[in-house]
Amino acid sequence: MAKRDCCSSGFAVGFSRHYFVWWSSSFYLLALIQFLVLVNSSAATSGPVINVTKHISFTHFSLDDPSVLSDVKLLGSAKFSMEKSVIQIPDESEAFDLRHQAGRAIYSSPVRLLDPYTHIPASFQTTFSFQFSNSSNASVDGDGPSHGGSGLTFIIVPDEFTVGRPGPWLGMLNDACQEDYKAVGIEFDTRQNPEFGDPNDNHVGINLASIVSTKTIDASDFGVFLNDGSVHRAWITYDGPRRWMDIHLGSDGHPSKPVFSGSLDLSPHLNEYMFIGFSASTGNKTQIHNVLSWNFSATSQAFLRFPSEETCESKITLRKSEAAQSQTTQKRSNKEPSSSFFIFIAVAVLALATMIGFIFCSRRGRNDNSKLTAIPEKTQRPRPPNKPRRFTFTEISSATRAFSETEMLGSDARGVYYRGKLSNGCQVAIKRLSAQFLNSQQGLDRRRLLKEIGAMSRVRHPNLFPIRGWCNDNREMMIVYDFYANGSLDKWLFGAGVLPWTRRFKVINDVAEALSFLHSKQLAHKNMKTSSVFLDVSFRAVLGDFGMVLSATDSRRFESAISQTADVFEFGIFVLEVVSGRGRLDPEVEQEERDLVDFAWRMHVKDEKVKVVDGRMGSLVNLEQAIRALDIGLLCTLNESKGRPKMEEVVEFLSMDKQIPELPACRPVSLFPYNSATGLCTGYSCGPFK
Repeated sequence: MAKRDCCSSGFAVGFSRHYFVWWSSSFYLLALIQFLVLVNSSAATSGPVINVTKHISFTHFSLDDPSVLSDVKLLGSAKFSMEKSVIQIPDESEAFDLRHQAGRAIYSSPVRLLDPYTHIPASFQTTFSFQFSNSSNASVDGDGPSHGGSGLTFIIVPDEFTVGRPGPWLGMLNDACQEDYKAVGIEFDTRQNPEFGDPNDNHVGINLASIVSTKTIDASDFGVFLNDGSVHRAWITYDGPRRWMDIHLGSDGHPSKPVFSGSLDLSPHLNEYMFIGFSASTGNKTQIHNVLSWNFSATSQAFLRFPSEETCESKITLRKSEAAQSQTTQKRSNKEPSSSFFIFIAVAVLALATMIGFIFCSRRGRNDNSKLTAIPEKTQRPRPPNKPRRFTFTEISSATRAFSETEMLGSDARGVYYRGKLSNGCQVAIKRLSAQFLNSQQGLDRRRLLKEIGAMSRVRHPNLFPIRGWCNDNREMMIVYDFYANGSLDKWLFGAGVLPWTRRFKVINDVAEALSFLHSKQLAHKNMKTSSVFLDVSFRAVLGDFGMVLSATDSRRFESAISQTADVFEFGIFVLEVVSGRGRLDPEVEQEERDLVDFAWRMHVKDEKVKVVDGRMGSLVNLEQAIRALDIGLLCTLNESKGRPKMEEVVEFLSMDKQIPELPACRPVSLFPYNSATGLCTGYSCGPFK
């Protein structure tokens, strides 16, 4: 026994010694390679340092100046104002509804802002004057005047083709969660968005590849109020080698005290060449962002490259004698080998040493201890970007601050919604399924739940709620969605304020498209209601909060087909809710009008459907369009055997591609009439069966 222990100990010591020798040699070889690489890179930067400068100057933006048209590229809702000789975002001369607009004004040529060898950012100075003004086209919402947009941003972006997102994104970013997006922005924000960490509605922010500012400064502390209608001027100075930025902001002359002065490394967020300019946006509130003048100058360091001693004469000489070619070959062979040759030799030696070390150690291990087995490490395959993945409970808990009540968004019978922020800065909505649901008959089958969540995550459509992942850990089941700052539709329909008809009709179309797509994939939603529809910053409707029965495979094909017809019925009620601005059961109205479906059919019989339309929208509603939408909603509430359409037909009805069938004079009554609240026969729908 002691002898065996001694042998084992000797094997361990010898094995460790051989590994130590092998790793030591590998370390020195790696150090040699690193040294040769440094020598090679230093050769590329061995020339004298030169300064690459760029100067831009626009004292105005008059169309009479040809350089304005040739050097400034406008994207989105950005326009030149002929009357004021300024850049306007958005353009008030053409757009009637200035809400949810975004635009950019970009210098048409890229500017060198980073040395790729030393990674030293360029030094630059820029000054521009701007003014925020209200538009004569601004409308009035139900909650008051709509003055007050989102703000203006001086941007440094990688391309001149992207129009950023409107609303709180300030036109700076196109995809809030796009990974490795290099951009820098100095924002002058006039709208407070707590979800982005804004301190107030009058601040300056420094954004580094994110809409969440790295640094925010209250402009009122320096006596500046951005939306007071006066002309403001900003001075931004950046010292690249020192990584230092100064920002001054004022109205009269150059202020002596900067609003920001501090260390700031821009190099991780820059390419060698970037585009510079301005972006602005509006959300629910509107304002015109005017850029009156702009000066910019940049200086970056570069290394002058001299011609190499090596030449490729065959590429620059048309004809050469064989003798001259042989002489050239002999001369090249007499020269010292290049650094690339040394790197190749070092890599070859390292690879050979690694192979010999592995072979020697594996043979030694088999000879001394045949029972030793290697357990391969679990490797994680690379995951495509934005592909749904499994989250750990720790990740979810950290994102929601341990499921803090302040992060709670709402709840329903299946669970609670939380707002969360992932480690990469993306905001998400997390549905934590309740213990009551998980212990129910529907929730006990965890494998089926995961299968259904997987089916949801594979469904991709612009109007379907994207799923970022799920968590099945610590007896918890959670689903991670994208976060929509505008929340669910029911808060807009039944809460404070009035959603205009144009947006309501767009929501109806968006949801119809989403359901039609689901049904075309032999899937069903099974949870169609206003609280399942979410709105993004441009008020695009996204259908989410799926029911847990989606798949139409195997024994559930019949169940899914039945669920699809139920989806159509629920969509009909959804349309009635959107048009009327009230819930399917409204306790604040008289008893005979409480059931929305019955009330709508009664008004149809009396030819008074206009009474169903939400009167709070006033005269701006398109009554003809609203009545047509009501007819489609009533058509969807018909019994399946009496003419209930499919969602594909509903989309055609809404797009005017197909004529709507004539509704019956009164609501047909079936053997099992359906009540929208309880599913039982009550009230008007319970006539005698015919």
